[in-house]
Amino acid sequence: GPMARCPDDLALLLSVQAGPDPRQPQGAGVFEYNAPLAAPRSGQIGWLGDWGGAYPMEEGVLQACEDGLDALRSAGFTVENVPPPFASAELWESWTTLRSWTVGAGLEPIYTDPKSRAALKPEAIWEIEQGLALSAMAVHRASVIRSAWFKQAEVIFQTYDALVLPTAQCFPFDLDCDWPKEIAGVAMDSYHRWMELVIPVSLIGLPSVAVPLQSPRPMGMQFFGRRGADRTLLQLAQAWHLMR
Repeated sequence: GPMARCPDDLALLLSVQAGPDPRQPQGAGVFEYNAPLAAPRSGQIGWLGDWGGAYPMEEGVLQACEDGLDALRSAGFTVENVPPPFASAELWESWTTLRSWTVGAGLEPIYTDPKSRAALKPEAIWEIEQGLALSAMAVHRASVIRSAWFKQAEVIFQTYDALVLPTAQCFPFDLDCDWPKEIAGVAMDSYHRWMELVIPVSLIGLPSVAVPLQSPRPMGMQFFGRRGADRTLLQLAQAWHLMR
């Protein structure tokens, strides 16, 4: 997706990138950008926090987000705490299954060639082997879970213009660290687990926009909405940008 310094630039870049492609059976439509983006002065925002404790968070992450949400409240938005709308364990099962299946299928030629396999990192080899060992029924079950979450999310978006999660479960870590092995005393059992909170959004392909927070250490919030709500989210980001 597009990255930019401000929501208007983000919308302009999205308008260049977006549009139907004859090679895609279910591609998105054209996104038209008319500068400048309108900034709403109110809206219904749902705060998911740590998904009812399911996602370990480094100390300070949730507080940084809550401080940002207080600023939204002061600007006229309604922000409500939302209980976990779907079982995190099922989201994890669906996402990791479908991801391993895709990775395994895509990298199998590299994996089966001894010369190229030697260049793969251990995490990649582990995930490829996970994917190659999957049964058709396991992939089907993962797809059923994904469909169920999509339907449930649509119910929630009948109440809220956008839902909010932190952009990460921990603050930026040392460059020499390949991935965090624990967060808040909880061991990460795979190299995906430390970024588990991206799963609710990415699993069902919802639009999302990340905005920076004013906190002592770099952190942000991700606003996400129903399918096709790109403009609503960009306008919300514009309101945030002008507030800050």
